[in-house]
Amino acid sequence: MKSTSYGKRTISVAPMMDWTDRHCRMFHRQITRHSWLYTEMVTTGALLHGDVARHLDFNQEEHPVALQLGGSEPSDLAQCAKLGQQWGYDEINLNCGCPSERVQRGAFGACLMAEPALVADCVKAMRDAVTIDVTVKHRIGIDDTESYDFVRDFVGTIAAAGCNTFIVHARNAVLKGLSPKQNREIPPLKYDFAYRLKRDFPALEIIINGGIKTQAEIDLHLAHLDGVMLGREAYHNPYLMATFDARYYPDLPHGEITTRAAVIDRMLPYASEQLARHGSAGLRLNSITRHMLGLMAGMPGARMFRQTLSDATRLAGGDPRLLLEAIGRMQPLGLE
Repeated sequence: MKSTSYGKRTISVAPMMDWTDRHCRMFHRQITRHSWLYTEMVTTGALLHGDVARHLDFNQEEHPVALQLGGSEPSDLAQCAKLGQQWGYDEINLNCGCPSERVQRGAFGACLMAEPALVADCVKAMRDAVTIDVTVKHRIGIDDTESYDFVRDFVGTIAAAGCNTFIVHARNAVLKGLSPKQNREIPPLKYDFAYRLKRDFPALEIIINGGIKTQAEIDLHLAHLDGVMLGREAYHNPYLMATFDARYYPDLPHGEITTRAAVIDRMLPYASEQLARHGSAGLRLNSITRHMLGLMAGMPGARMFRQTLSDATRLAGGDPRLLLEAIGRMQPLGLE
């Protein structure tokens, strides 16, 4: 792993399509300063033939932030990895885990696990093009392949090409017959496969992903592995991350655990600035507030908070002070 000015990938938030855009990442950054954040998957075609700025622009406060790429052509991935480094990303991650049929039609995602030599070529091409880390996110198998040997050999082949960091979604990807949502729920979790990878490849950085929801579960996995990647729990219950900096990055500077109210206070000027920059035709308030609906999860009045931030009439007005109204409705319930 190349040196970085940021902390280790002890905790990270997974790349999630339609969710982890720049506004979501900026929101998460108000809760945890040092956890690693990942973009949605960006395909090589979108970068090589589309609007690069729309896909790659991000807020400097998001660091450390990784760009996840989807593709299977080494030269295309190399060009896109170079773009990612030029735009300031701290890591390039190759998607070898997405099971959607749309991705399969592009011959990348989880189906790449059947072609480890090609993935190795892709990794080598990207490593030759950039000086930042190139990592791989993958499943433990595809379809009815149940043997640990499959994922062990996959990791071994890619590691030989120079990849030092593997993010292991500890389920199989079923390429036909299951939706992406079902692929996150139906194939059984096999965390022991990730543990075995760390034992077999002790020099590699092995990060686990899949079904992890509590701090106790995080601590259990960190007893065996180098890092934990949270997925939908980080999105639906983001305040879970409020203790992460002090607990998992004790050697890095951090202040007191932030309050929910402080998160709102910091997001208000961000929302105002973004709306002013893009204009009413370019960005809707909902593009920012939709990621914040889970901030009060588990608190009295959480439903009232969500309802306020989901009010279509108020959102259409484009006034970011709606955030203050949402939290104001909770003040009588004792929220600080």
